[in-house]
Amino acid sequence: MVKQEEFASRWGIILAGLGMAVGTGNLWRFPRIVAQYGSGAFMLVWLLFLFLWGIPLLVIEMSIGKKARKGVVGSFVELMGEKHAWMGTFIAFVTAAITFYYTVVTGWCLKYFVATLFQGLIHKNPPQFWNSFASSWQPAFFHFLAIFIGCAIIYAGVVKGIERANRIFIPSLFLILIVASIRSITLPGALAGLDFLFSPNLKMLGDYRIWLNALSQTAWSTGAGWGLMLTYAVYSHQKENPVRTATTLGFGDYVASLLAAITVIPAVFSYFAGQGVAQEQVLKVMAEGNRGLTFTWIPTLFAKIPGGTLFLALFFLALLFAAFSSLISQLELITRVIIDSGASRKLAVFIVGLTCFILGLPSALSLGFFDNQDWVWGLGLMVSGSFFLMLVIKIGPRKFRQEIIPEVSGGPLKTWAFDLLVKFLMPLQVVAMLVWWFWSSYRSDPRNWLNPLAVSSVGTVLLQWGVALIIFLLLNKTIARLQTKAQLEKTSA
Repeated sequence: MVKQEEFASRWGIILAGLGMAVGTGNLWRFPRIVAQYGSGAFMLVWLLFLFLWGIPLLVIEMSIGKKARKGVVGSFVELMGEKHAWMGTFIAFVTAAITFYYTVVTGWCLKYFVATLFQGLIHKNPPQFWNSFASSWQPAFFHFLAIFIGCAIIYAGVVKGIERANRIFIPSLFLILIVASIRSITLPGALAGLDFLFSPNLKMLGDYRIWLNALSQTAWSTGAGWGLMLTYAVYSHQKENPVRTATTLGFGDYVASLLAAITVIPAVFSYFAGQGVAQEQVLKVMAEGNRGLTFTWIPTLFAKIPGGTLFLALFFLALLFAAFSSLISQLELITRVIIDSGASRKLAVFIVGLTCFILGLPSALSLGFFDNQDWVWGLGLMVSGSFFLMLVIKIGPRKFRQEIIPEVSGGPLKTWAFDLLVKFLMPLQVVAMLVWWFWSSYRSDPRNWLNPLAVSSVGTVLLQWGVALIIFLLLNKTIARLQTKAQLEKTSA
C-alpha cells in the first residue's frame, strides 16, 4: 500500500488550518459586519456561535478525515455507504464553485498589491481606478496568475507545498495585522473607533439580524462545513487531537478577525474625526459592501496617513496572504477528490487548474455573474454543513463519538453537549439561516424572488442547487465505483 504523505509536525496542520480559516472574509467582511450590527454585541454573539457551529463542525470534519484518510467524497462513501456518494460530491462541488470565483478575488488582491507598489495607487482616484480595472481584461489575467501560483504550491505536495507556504503566509499575516492595528489606533481620533468597537450595546441583542449575521460570519470565516479541514486531516498524524486542533483554529480565526476590525474601524473613525457625525459616516462607509470598503475606501483612508503607501501595501499584502492561504486549501480539496478517483497528483492539479480558469472566467469578466455565484454557493455552505450533520446522525452520535472521535469524551466538548448540538441546535441553525436568507430575498424584491435569472433570488439558488443535485444523484453509482476502485488499487499497490 502506498504511504500517505503527512504534515511534518502538529504545527504544520495548525498553520495550514489557520490558513484555511483566515481568509479575505476576516479582513474585509468582518470589520464591515461588526460595525453594522452592534460592534461589541455582535462580537459576543459571534463568539457564542464559534462554540455552537464553527468548532463543533471543524471537530466533525477533522475526525472524519483522520478516520477515513480520504477526501470528502471518499469519506462519505466509506462512512455512509455508496448510496451517499452524491452528498460528498455536492459538498466538494459547493467548495469548487466558490473556488471558481475566489480565484478572481485573489487576483484582485494581487493586482492591488502590485498597483500600490508600482502604479501609485494611493495617489489615484479609487472609484475610477476600480471601475477601470474591473471593466478591463486585467481581472482575467490576475485570475489566471492566482490559479497558477496556487496550483504550483499544491503541486509541490503537502509538506513542501502547503505546509511550507503556510509557514510563511500565516506568521507574516498576523505580524502585518498587529503592526497595522497598532498604527491604526495611534491615528488622531482613532480611540473613538475603539470605543465604538468594544462598547457592547446589549439592547442590540434583541435584533435577530445580529444573531443571523453572526452565524453566517462564523460559517464563512472558520471554513466549517466546507470539507477543507476534512481534507487537511487526511494528512494528519494518528495522534492528532481534533478537538484541541479545532479549538485552536477557532480562536486563531477570532483573533485575526479582531485584529482586522481594530485595523479598519479606528482608521475610518480617524478619517471622519472632527466632523461631528463620525459614527454615522463610518456606518455609511461600512454599508458600501466588501468591494467598496476594500478597494475604494481603504486606499482613500491610507492616503491620509503619514507613510500611507507603506501601510496600504502592508494591508494588501496581508489580504493577499489571507487569500492565498485559503485558496490553496480549496484547490487541495478538489485535487484530493480527483486523486481518490485514481489520478496522480500531477494530473489532478492540471485538471483543477484548467477547470478553475475556464469556469472562473465569467466571474472575472462580469461582476453580476460574480455576485450571483457568491449568493448561490455561499448559501450552499449551509447545506454542506447539514450533510456533515446527517452523516453523524446516520452513524449515531454515540457511535460516532466512540469510534471516530473518542477525544470528545471527557474533553472540552462533553458528550451530552455534542449530542445536543448535532441532533437539535446545529440543524436549527441551518434552518434559521436558510429561511432568513430566503425571506430577505423575498422582501428585497417580491416580484423577482423566484426569478431564476435574477442575481440574488431564491429562484436562482434553487435552480442551480437542483441541477447540481440531480446530476450527482444520476451519477452516484459511477462516482462511488470510481472511489472504491481507486481505493482497491491503492491497497494492492
